[in-house]
Amino acid sequence: MIILALFTVFLLGFPIAFSLGMVSLGQILINDFPVLVVIQRMFTGADSIALTAIPLFILSGGLMYKGGMSKRIVNFADLLLGHFPSGLAMVSILACMFFAAITGSAIAATAAIGGIMIPLMVEKGYDKKFCTPLVACGGSIGPIIPPSIPLLIFGVMANVSVAKLFLGGFLPGLLMGAGLMGYSYVVGKNRGYIGRETKAPSNEVFKAAKDALLALLMPIIIIGGIMSGLFTPTESGTIAVFYALGVGMFVYRELTLSDLWEALRDCAKSTGQVLVVVAFASLFTWVITVNNIPQEVGAYLSAAIGNKYVLLLVINVILLIAGTFIDTTSAVVIFTPLFLPLAKSFGIDLIHFGLIMAVNLTIGMCTPPLGVCLFVSGSVAKVSLKEQFKDLMPMLVVLLTVLMIVTYIPEIVLMLPNFLG
Repeated sequence: MIILALFTVFLLGFPIAFSLGMVSLGQILINDFPVLVVIQRMFTGADSIALTAIPLFILSGGLMYKGGMSKRIVNFADLLLGHFPSGLAMVSILACMFFAAITGSAIAATAAIGGIMIPLMVEKGYDKKFCTPLVACGGSIGPIIPPSIPLLIFGVMANVSVAKLFLGGFLPGLLMGAGLMGYSYVVGKNRGYIGRETKAPSNEVFKAAKDALLALLMPIIIIGGIMSGLFTPTESGTIAVFYALGVGMFVYRELTLSDLWEALRDCAKSTGQVLVVVAFASLFTWVITVNNIPQEVGAYLSAAIGNKYVLLLVINVILLIAGTFIDTTSAVVIFTPLFLPLAKSFGIDLIHFGLIMAVNLTIGMCTPPLGVCLFVSGSVAKVSLKEQFKDLMPMLVVLLTVLMIVTYIPEIVLMLPNFLG
């Protein structure tokens, strides 16, 4: 009844954070618990040193975009791939992957790369109905390639290594990008989306690489520092901010004080939205735990499902459906306490399970009816969701194929964490 009440409130149009709070408060009053529990659990949920990485990664992405780093990444990717059929489309995906390695946000990657690449692709003769969903699907790689805000939240909730989760996201993110680039190549051949007439000279590629070097070094510094133990994932967010600030203001000299203020303001808004959800979700998690709901769900599914492979299929279906209606952060904090005991009981590695959740829910960000990345890219291109639908479907098939590979070949996720210890 608690879960049913929650989704009923969702469908009535209340914001997800307040829906979690309303249902939790109602259950607290019914159980005659002290109302003080509401404040205690919300404060406890948001009071985590690991969560301070969220505003830091959001801010670093904003500083990158406004400081000219995103533009240089796109230019370098264009010189590498622009001569292939559908070259600009492939550049868009590669640029999304580079940007994902810095921000950890699907929305940030979609907005930053879409704002640059969609007008450019349209100018070169690409159909808006193709390039708009393509950038949205490329942006969905943002929370998979480290650093990742959803994986950070999952790591805090599940009490598992955030560094291992970050490492586990590398290969799934690369597979998603490679799949979309392969599909773009096929479409480009069929529709005549011709890239640059000749391959860029090596001296131009070298010059663009040199110009983009400081931007490309940023993910290497962040991930390399985490892997080597020089700093934690949270500390890496601070380094990312100061690095983007220094390069944008003093090297590229494109980041102004007004840009800095705008980036700080946008970061504050986004962080507030995320942490309010996390705080209310902490309260909701406490409510369902004291009512033994995770244990009951686990017992029911354990009795109904004979093995972990069928269980993973069922969880995938549930998360894919939920991801179309609920944003990624909210879905992580709602479903982690429900499915975590079940994953443990079936012997599923929690690093693997965290990536399964993340890939599922990020696909939801580019799936109708509420795929937020589709609305972001659509607003840039002035293309409706209905117009995107036809070209979007094959892209979703590509992403779902990668999801099945990640789900049933755990080595794809666990190879790097195990190899690097």
